[in-house]
Amino acid sequence: MPKPSLLAAHADWSLDARKRWMAVARQEGGTWAALAPEPVGEARTLPARLLHRAEGAPVVLGLDLPLGLPRAYAPLAGAEDFLGFLDSLTDERAEKFFRVAATLDEVSPARPFYPARGVAGMTRLSHAQALGFADARALSRLCDRATPERPAGAPLFWTLGANQSGKAAIAAWRDMLLPARAQGLPVRLWPFEGRLASLIAPGQVVLAETYPAECLRHLFTRMVGSKRAVAGRASAVPALREWADKSGVALAPALDAAMAEAFGTDAAGEDRFDCTVGLFGVLNVLLGARADHIPPDPEITRWEGWVLGQRSYEEGASSPE
Repeated sequence: MPKPSLLAAHADWSLDARKRWMAVARQEGGTWAALAPEPVGEARTLPARLLHRAEGAPVVLGLDLPLGLPRAYAPLAGAEDFLGFLDSLTDERAEKFFRVAATLDEVSPARPFYPARGVAGMTRLSHAQALGFADARALSRLCDRATPERPAGAPLFWTLGANQSGKAAIAAWRDMLLPARAQGLPVRLWPFEGRLASLIAPGQVVLAETYPAECLRHLFTRMVGSKRAVAGRASAVPALREWADKSGVALAPALDAAMAEAFGTDAAGEDRFDCTVGLFGVLNVLLGARADHIPPDPEITRWEGWVLGQRSYEEGASSPE
């Protein structure tokens, strides 16, 4: 097999390693080939394994989890920016930061994730107030808020419910991102370190936050029903195939078969679906069909981060191209 000129991947992340799935595409010359979903495997070794698969070519890895901190938390972070904050999470400080608080009394800037389990009467407002914020809105980054293209995402520090992303962030930051930075691996974070095109370079892994629910809109498709049901996933497959065909992305036989079965009937079917949708969203940006738009707000590139391909924000206000 010829060496790839670029490797793209997307991982659907979870605290449960069994629900972490990844889809990969190889660019050879000007042609992209998308492969079937596969388990992510050991988190700590993922960047190195992708670099090995790329054989020296650049890697772009989309991650379905938050990469960044809400701006309201920035004064409490004890660092100049998000990258500096990550590097400050060593040993005892990291252990405390990632330990989810069981009660509001345990919540603090040093231990912001909450709740460890359901507790009667708990609210996001009380969580925000325990961190010293005026309201629950302060828990969210700008890119988390509802847009015309999708509903609001859950705040980073909230760890309860089907829509929460806090546990995925804990697992990825603690088990993959921090070890990669500590080992000095060539991992770059979009948009904190620049525009996507400026970060893509041989021997580098670029990490970018994605949101499959928004990627579906970028690919001009919607589901009928829920992604947790085979019928819901099946309703989106024709449009995913049409996008791949129009975009010149070849589907490997195993991916074609997985799509024909709506990614399977087991509990991981939704994860295989999400990582494929996310991969197509990453490719859509790499192919130039969707810009790697970054709003002109310095707090986004300093602290909050952004979702790859997202153009709309603030509950309906669209940012300029």
